[in-house]
Amino acid sequence: MNTLLDYNETKKILEKYNQEHLLNFFEELTKTEQEDLLKQISEIDFEQLNNLYTSLVKKEQKSNDKIDTIEYIDKMKISENKRQELEQKGADLIKQNKLAAVTMAGGQGTRLGHNGPKGTFELFPGKSLFSILAESLKKACNKYQTTIEWYIMTSEENNDETISFFERNSYFQYKKQAVHFFKQGKLPLVNKNGKILLEEKGKIKLAADGNGSIFVSMLKNGIIEDMKKKNIEWMFIGSVDNCLLKMIDPIFLALTEEKKVLAATKSIVKANPKEKVGVFCRRNGKPSVVEYSEISEEMAEKKDENGELVFGESHIMCNMFNIKLIQQVGNEKLKYHVAFKKSDYINEEGKKVKAEEPNCYKFESFIFDMFERVDNILIMRTKREEEFAPVKNKEGVDSPETARQLYLNQNK
Repeated sequence: MNTLLDYNETKKILEKYNQEHLLNFFEELTKTEQEDLLKQISEIDFEQLNNLYTSLVKKEQKSNDKIDTIEYIDKMKISENKRQELEQKGADLIKQNKLAAVTMAGGQGTRLGHNGPKGTFELFPGKSLFSILAESLKKACNKYQTTIEWYIMTSEENNDETISFFERNSYFQYKKQAVHFFKQGKLPLVNKNGKILLEEKGKIKLAADGNGSIFVSMLKNGIIEDMKKKNIEWMFIGSVDNCLLKMIDPIFLALTEEKKVLAATKSIVKANPKEKVGVFCRRNGKPSVVEYSEISEEMAEKKDENGELVFGESHIMCNMFNIKLIQQVGNEKLKYHVAFKKSDYINEEGKKVKAEEPNCYKFESFIFDMFERVDNILIMRTKREEEFAPVKNKEGVDSPETARQLYLNQNK
């Protein structure tokens, strides 16, 4: 539903889906605000939203999934001769521009006490997360004597500010024509009764629809078509908040090609059995990521004959996909998950309600659900101190302080 409808057409659709309250304050809005609200409503897929609410909220979710272990390759245990062979094969592919870098940067730095897109957060004075990633790509470009295409997923909230930040910083001396921005998708928040929330009288309450929507966003925004024109075959997708993110890794790329799979990912060993991270497994025979809450304590603590955790390979958002796979499943959309969240809103009397406890449902898809679309993936275990230093919390674990130390250790 992408064409702008008039008031009467819109009202009919809203009545069909029991969402007519969205027009409660229509007469109080200016003409521009009215047009904007009708546009917001026209962009909502009500059938999809209704199905999500019915299937994920109203029905009790029961799981009889069979969870098994999954194989992986330890990068540290690859022989020197094999490493050199893979380095050369991967380097050749990179020089042929077969690999692109994709950065997920739709979030704000609120949890860090930072006002602005998370990528603009300065880990060191004058050194933002964006600039750290740009430095990494520039080194790779110099090493392989090429220009690597860089695609950055922003959000409605931070797109303009992100582009402005790049422009003010002269794209961190990266080739401007090789940097491409596209926006992440959104879905409305709904209350316990399935009613869409209003943020203001003329504005619907929307939230990002999860990192798994990146594939649909890439198709919708012409990113896949752009990659095809440039003969790109592989895309590495990582988060902006990992300051040790190794986007261009010839060994990883060559191993993926060698294993003849369409998806690959990096892992690190869980710090301990109780660490709250998703781990790789086979779910009903398919590659998957299982949340810490989905496996028993016995499974979490189980060790193999070498004394290593059986379910110990953590997902760290270092994923690589072949463009064929994205084309194949991008239009189908990944499955959605539901979370019960706390959010302020405008009630049906037009009064602002401050939420004191969770009061609405958010629907989102996760990128790791893409693994379930194939029979096999490559999992390459790496070292935490070499490739994973996330900046998520203001202090403590995964904070700027811990990331700075790991970054300094890596860049002595």
